Amino acid sequence: MAPPFCVYVLDDDDSVRKALSRLLLASGYDVKPYASPERFLEECPREAHGCLILDMTMPRMSGLQTQERLGEMGIILPIIGISASDDNGARERARDLGASFFLQKPIDDQALLDAISWVVGAMKEA
Repeated sequence: MAPPFCVYVLDDDDSVRKALSRLLLASGYDVKPYASPERFLEECPREAHGCLILDMTMPRMSGLQTQERLGEMGIILPIIGISASDDNGARERARDLGASFFLQKPIDDQALLDAISWVVGAMKEA
């Protein structure tokens, strides 16, 4: 039996992380919030079952660098990139590195829930 689906929330902004975690918990998801990429990469199980909501703009390690590290570690995890800036280059690079979605902050709750739903459906089909 597969472990429960978990949504990992990685954002250095405390208020964003808490708001997303509350939304996801209220929607019935198991949630693991992280404030730093380093901590997330330390604790992320190799066989993670879920998806990652990833802030693209963080101080020490960007979302793109985090995606690269996940790839180097052999961790395959669907990613929903989020960012306050609408940078087409970052959006394209995030998709090249495997991001399924890219949403601009402030995030529309329903758009995020729909993206997670899509990821869950795609995982079940795989």
